[in-house]
Amino acid sequence: MQFGTPRTDFIFVRVFANEQAKEVGISFLNALLGLEGSRAIIDFQLLELARKPRVPSLMYSFVYVKCRDHRGIEFVVAMQLLYFASLEKRLPSNACKVSVDRLASGEDFPKRNQVIGITVLDFTLFRESEQYLYCFKFKEKMTSDFYLDEVRHYFIELPKFTKTEWELETPIEKWCYFIKHAGKLEVIPEKLNRVPYRKAFELANRANMTKKEWEAFDATAVWVQDQRGIASGAREQIFHEVARALRQKKVDPLIIAETTDLSLEAIERL
Repeated sequence: MQFGTPRTDFIFVRVFANEQAKEVGISFLNALLGLEGSRAIIDFQLLELARKPRVPSLMYSFVYVKCRDHRGIEFVVAMQLLYFASLEKRLPSNACKVSVDRLASGEDFPKRNQVIGITVLDFTLFRESEQYLYCFKFKEKMTSDFYLDEVRHYFIELPKFTKTEWELETPIEKWCYFIKHAGKLEVIPEKLNRVPYRKAFELANRANMTKKEWEAFDATAVWVQDQRGIASGAREQIFHEVARALRQKKVDPLIIAETTDLSLEAIERL
């Protein structure tokens, strides 16, 4: 079997925002939020199937879907493939905008329900921490009590998720493993060969796609790979310029190597 990676916009939407397979998206949300029993989400309504930015250079790097559960809580679920300037400001604004739009529509403050922003990152954003899962909400500094819980933000950093199949225990770990590794697998892993993970693999299976659908997925994958190559080349060029300037100032090559990630051999050739 060959699976499309959920880290691309096409497969991400096909798996987690599928009207015919809501149990997949519901399971992911419950796993991330730790909802069980009477607190669990039992149904949701898709509000926007897929939305991309109007900026052409970001068309394949970012996609999000909006849904509302049976209690009226709204979710903005996003997959972010590439980093770009001001990303930290843009991502929280998606959930905040939903909350503001409710006010504009005439809903009263006491009647408003919660808006939860969820972003899966295919790169490291919070470099000062080793954890891969984050939840941000307002906390009062003096008392450490949480308030203003109308908007909450969750982030998953896939590069920091390093568990193997046999180390998977919780539902959110299994979903993170699926999102990160499905595109490289040829069979469904034993620990994920059950409902609802098996359904997610079925949706990502190339055999279950039309030729047009697979071409849409392939176009996304190629574009992302090209953009990462461009970014990598630009980063290496910057490192070389920095290293060359430090060499002219007689800085120790070991320090230059630590600063730029260039090898000592590459630095000596400058």
